[in-house]
Amino acid sequence: MNRYLNNIADNLVSMKLGLDDTFKFHCTMCGECCLNREDILLSSRDIYNMSKEMKTSTEEFFKKYCEVYVGEDSRIPIVRLKPKGIAKKCPLLKNQKCRVHNAKPVICAMFPVGRYLIAGESGDGLCINGQNCVQYIFNNPRCGDCSETHTVREWLESFGVPVNDEYFLEWSWLVAKMSKSFRKAEKIIEQSIMERLWTVTFAKIYLDYSTEEEFLFQFETNAREVSNMLDRALGGVV
Repeated sequence: MNRYLNNIADNLVSMKLGLDDTFKFHCTMCGECCLNREDILLSSRDIYNMSKEMKTSTEEFFKKYCEVYVGEDSRIPIVRLKPKGIAKKCPLLKNQKCRVHNAKPVICAMFPVGRYLIAGESGDGLCINGQNCVQYIFNNPRCGDCSETHTVREWLESFGVPVNDEYFLEWSWLVAKMSKSFRKAEKIIEQSIMERLWTVTFAKIYLDYSTEEEFLFQFETNAREVSNMLDRALGGVV
């Protein structure tokens, strides 16, 4: 776990905000939040949106700006923007401006607000009954200034992040399902087959999209295929 995530884990209670709670922050366009970043993790929707904005395929976008690794704890394929140089600069930062400002990753669009799902009573451990499952935090950005006051709701809306985000719930469910499946699979499946499962899952979940077609339907189709594949690999017992 990196320093950023450690800070959140250690201070979660004090960082929590409700949708209509306020926080003070004004972006001064200094670009500091785009430096020393090894933690800009991407969802499939992030890659789709940025690829569409840059008028390129998801495969080409990934090859140019991203990298993939298997999570140490989650054991799932994780994609992040590949930091550049000693400053570990976001590869999409150019002249202190984001090249995909209108389609930036949700983690960047929401900054310095973050979100997560609380645990629920469902079989996969996730609460999936609506927006009350989603919790928000304010993480002191140590950049910008405090000249503006916002509510979380207004902040999300200003960057086009839905309060009732169907994809976020479905993505979180899929991540939990994949993590559980891969951790179990590693105990019973030989390494060469595991490598194949990781490769197919990565390609299907993150890259198998046409930017000429609507995203959510493609994602739901891909998620079902991956879920079924993992069930078959484990003999239907996950």
